[in-house]
Amino acid sequence: MNQTIFVLEDDTDISRLVRHHLEAAGFQVRLYGNIGTIVQDAERKPPVLFLLDIMVPGGDGLDLCRRLRQNASLATVPLVFLTARASENDRVLGLDLGADDYITKPFSPRELVARVKAVLRRFERPTSPSLISFDQVAIDASAMQLMVRGEMTGTTATEFRLLEYLARHPGRVFTRDHLLDAVWGDARFVTPRSVDVYVRRIREKIETDPENPRYLKTVRGAGYRFEMPKAV
Repeated sequence: MNQTIFVLEDDTDISRLVRHHLEAAGFQVRLYGNIGTIVQDAERKPPVLFLLDIMVPGGDGLDLCRRLRQNASLATVPLVFLTARASENDRVLGLDLGADDYITKPFSPRELVARVKAVLRRFERPTSPSLISFDQVAIDASAMQLMVRGEMTGTTATEFRLLEYLARHPGRVFTRDHLLDAVWGDARFVTPRSVDVYVRRIREKIETDPENPRYLKTVRGAGYRFEMPKAV
């Protein structure tokens, strides 16, 4: 299995530090000082994960994230930001663009490796087939695929895990804190507001009218509930 991580980082000392610790953890690392040929290289042989700085010469890690999430062959590859931009708005923007984690500098190399592994675990697929279908939506956990109205709909691993978790427990109300524990585990960058960002992204993919959701309901003062349509 390919275990190569593409790292976008223009600071030589940081990129060497990151490579040393990721290689010590068993990964292969390909370093980039600018955006350059990252997309083309990834299309030829996708990495297992992208680790992106935001502020780099000749481009922007956020723009690269947008390009990757719009690329059909690369949209589902896990993506983590490693950046000095640490405000809540920056974190939410990173999430909104489809990042699976957001790590701020200065950082602990051991924590970086642990969080990279945690993100990759979200992509682990169940050993037995698991399909949830309703109306014109099909959630195939074994293949990590979402079909909506007969069309394959791209999701990030985190979006898929949150959707599957909610759909697997229809009728139950989950607080944001519960969903953080169930889907993100110990990822420290996420907040209750992060859950709201992901719920909005999921609604845009499965709901005919995201502003008036039929399936993924908000329970005011409590959290979210997934409503499975009743069989006719």
